[in-house]
Amino acid sequence: MPFTVEQYAALGRVSEVAASPCGSWLAVTLQRPDRDGAKYVSDLWRVPTDGGCAVQLTRGDSKDDAPCFRHDGTLAFLSNRTPNEIKADDEAAERKQVWVLPAGGGEPRQLTDQPLGVNAFRCAKRAARMVLLTPVLAGVEQALQRESAARRRKGGPSARRFRSQPVRHWDEWLHQNPDLPCDHLIACDAEGGQCVDLTPTAQGEFAIDPGFDISSDGARVVATRLNLGKDRILDSALLLIDLDSGSSRVLGVTDSVTLDEAAFSPDGRYLAAVRTARSVARAMQPRIALIEVSSGNVRELGGVWDGWAGAPRWSPTGRQIYFCADEQGRAPIFVLDTDSGAVKRLGAAAAGGVYEHLSILEDGRIAGIHSTLLTAPECFVLDPQASAPARPLARLSGFAGAQEWAQVEDFSIRSTDGMPIQAFLVRPRGVDSAARLPLALWIHGGPIGANHDGWHWRWNPLLLVAQGYAVALPNPRGSSGFGQDFIQGIWGNVWGDQCFKDLMCVTDALCARGDIDPERTMAMGGSFGGYMTNWIGTQSARFKCLITHASIATMAQFTGTTDHPGWWYLEMGGENPYLDRERFDRYAPLRQVGNWRTPVLIIHGERDYRCPISEALNLFEALQYHGVPSELLVFPDENHWILKPRNVIAWYQAVIEFTARYL
Repeated sequence: MPFTVEQYAALGRVSEVAASPCGSWLAVTLQRPDRDGAKYVSDLWRVPTDGGCAVQLTRGDSKDDAPCFRHDGTLAFLSNRTPNEIKADDEAAERKQVWVLPAGGGEPRQLTDQPLGVNAFRCAKRAARMVLLTPVLAGVEQALQRESAARRRKGGPSARRFRSQPVRHWDEWLHQNPDLPCDHLIACDAEGGQCVDLTPTAQGEFAIDPGFDISSDGARVVATRLNLGKDRILDSALLLIDLDSGSSRVLGVTDSVTLDEAAFSPDGRYLAAVRTARSVARAMQPRIALIEVSSGNVRELGGVWDGWAGAPRWSPTGRQIYFCADEQGRAPIFVLDTDSGAVKRLGAAAAGGVYEHLSILEDGRIAGIHSTLLTAPECFVLDPQASAPARPLARLSGFAGAQEWAQVEDFSIRSTDGMPIQAFLVRPRGVDSAARLPLALWIHGGPIGANHDGWHWRWNPLLLVAQGYAVALPNPRGSSGFGQDFIQGIWGNVWGDQCFKDLMCVTDALCARGDIDPERTMAMGGSFGGYMTNWIGTQSARFKCLITHASIATMAQFTGTTDHPGWWYLEMGGENPYLDRERFDRYAPLRQVGNWRTPVLIIHGERDYRCPISEALNLFEALQYHGVPSELLVFPDENHWILKPRNVIAWYQAVIEFTARYL
């Protein structure tokens, strides 16, 4: 088949979209491998919304991303490119600053010179104001920040000391040390001057993915503020700051609730945010909440709509909110009426696939990114009031589509309890109908998540399809987009129960077909999918081989090593791994590893703190001890995902080689 791992790794990755104030073009972030193929860098492109030819705006081996338009139409963005006006030091390339592209063309111009860089920023739409998220050393003068941070980093001490969990997040250590930098919100003018620290006493409240927004008139900023909840899980509320007076107040404080993705309405009177309540008994369900700025009143919207809401985007009138959400293996766009709270799917985006990264134009049109299993992510624009489908714009990925050599089948089967289980089967096109294809069962992570009719940069089935395999992408119990009761089937310490049965029913149905070879099947997955692959290894010998990535093999032991133990207690239904370890470990693959017979490739990133490498090492030793054919592939410089181009190629090559050896 005409698709190799090297071709795949070289594709451009459309990752962000920002609509210009005039609505005639989009600023698009396109990731690509650098000249040495060692890392991904990113450029900005100008993509006309009328379907015209795209123009590359920035070049070089820097990371140019996070496009955002100022009030005057100038495009601002973050970059770690070499400063062209402000004196650089040896570590300048490790920091990002805000840059602008002149509206009339020319070279990018650096705006900010924050001592420790800028992690994120927002521009007011109708005022000459910006807000920056930047690391700050408490009690150190601005002029001495860079020097002091470098001295402390090089001279130590390097000790980390903690008083509470969490202490890690994904691939980084958090800290509770006032001698280390903490993220602060900094207000400035549109040229990056007149800086004012809005959160001078911050001590980690913005340490993890702090979403923030600035009102159109530049009068207020809102940011997600973290605090430790009673259940030892991080709650989040909204910190609202008046930029003129500097006064602030906190909105939406509730136990066991998070408020994220806050966005001001066009008139600044309301905030829309994703509100998620959690409990041991019931799986969480993200909903859109409307918060009145003046009173702080919170009203949850959506009524009887039974989905998981994504990031809200206001219409120009403020009467509608758009968001993306999973639905039956797709991710369409939904529209929420702010008066009635009713939600409906947007007809213009009902053609299937996955929609994401929405940006709303001033004339009401919607831009964003769309993909399918056979087409890579590309930009689109649509009119939400029209029945016409979304209009694809410039093709930046360099991928022509796989429709000529691959095909997708959407099917459903009944599980052991009668519940319908949806799945996709991606297979080569044009194969003799009498030929029986080897089958790869790919299990998604989460466990709350889904296999979509959408492009996946980490788990792309086309690379196995190009080798002549059929790839099954099932959505078993716990998958999002099939209603909250379906998700509830994975909540609590029941991971190895109905979800396992669902997957085996999908496999049975496929193996009964005339175009699948039941004697040549394999299963693989990552994160929760890796756990489930491990569980399959202890419960069934039906597959010829297994591949498990970033997996979980223990349950009680995992509790103390994962980055957010509080969440693990919650997901396990509040069970106590210390008082009743045997019950807690009833679905732990390592407890039943003596039953494992199937050859397995274990893959892990050494910097993965969500599912630490101790899980892979425990599993590998247990399998080696029991004489099970097993191999361990470790990426020392990767985390939960494999992100570097050369490592991506090595990962897929290992998967293809191992699978081919047994199938």
